[in-house]
Amino acid sequence: METLKSDKLNVKEPNADDVSMLLANLVKSEKMKKLLTIKRRVPEQVSTSPNVMDQLMDCFVKGAEGALNKNATYDYLSYVFADMSKSKEGRAYFTSRQEYDGVVPVTKLTVFTEHQSSIRRRGVASTIKNVAFDIAFHPTLFSEDEANLLPYILLPIAGPEEFGEEETLTMLPDLQLLPPDKKRDSENSIIVTHLETLLLLTTTREGRDRMREVQVYPIIRECHLNVDDEDVREACDRLVQILMRDEEGENAGQPGSIQQEHDDQQVVELF
Repeated sequence: METLKSDKLNVKEPNADDVSMLLANLVKSEKMKKLLTIKRRVPEQVSTSPNVMDQLMDCFVKGAEGALNKNATYDYLSYVFADMSKSKEGRAYFTSRQEYDGVVPVTKLTVFTEHQSSIRRRGVASTIKNVAFDIAFHPTLFSEDEANLLPYILLPIAGPEEFGEEETLTMLPDLQLLPPDKKRDSENSIIVTHLETLLLLTTTREGRDRMREVQVYPIIRECHLNVDDEDVREACDRLVQILMRDEEGENAGQPGSIQQEHDDQQVVELF
């Protein structure tokens, strides 16, 4: 039996990731919305803002891969952001430019959609999806000079498939000529989340036209054909039903679904 000194248990102090995980569970309570308004002393090593949410955001960004604490990654803070962004007040925070650094918080998260940590990717994907419920913010999400969201959520969906010259020509630069070893996100649930975000971004005509313009459809088509997962394929089909349908007043004749186009392209042997 281990000897106890001074009649006290030698309790291990929780590390930063344990605290992040605990906070991720606590924010499921409505009472934790107060994080959006709480102020505390400024931790100069992490943030210059007195606002707790700003400090958590900066800790998440700067602390990736042990940059702030060699024993912590702060990945679970992404779950905190995902839960906070479910509320109107939370989405307002993530879509509002902050005075202390002049940055819109959600734009700090997009770079992590292809991070090695599945925890970080999952939480970030869910936060972005929740933010996309704010239709008034869609122009900022699409703008290449602001959030520039599309390449960050299309790259995890894209694989190594090659596209025809006509399709490639108008794709986003980041999606053109991907290497042969390019891999999709290893978690199908994260791919589904990104597909649902794209679906939300089709709410406006401007959003639909932009996704058609940059050839989102071929990327979704290849995802549908190469990912053997029913949820992914259903999410792909829902998105394509909207992207490929005719807008009011336009000519009919667009493919109704990925499977329909795929079937139409099959070679039929004649006897």
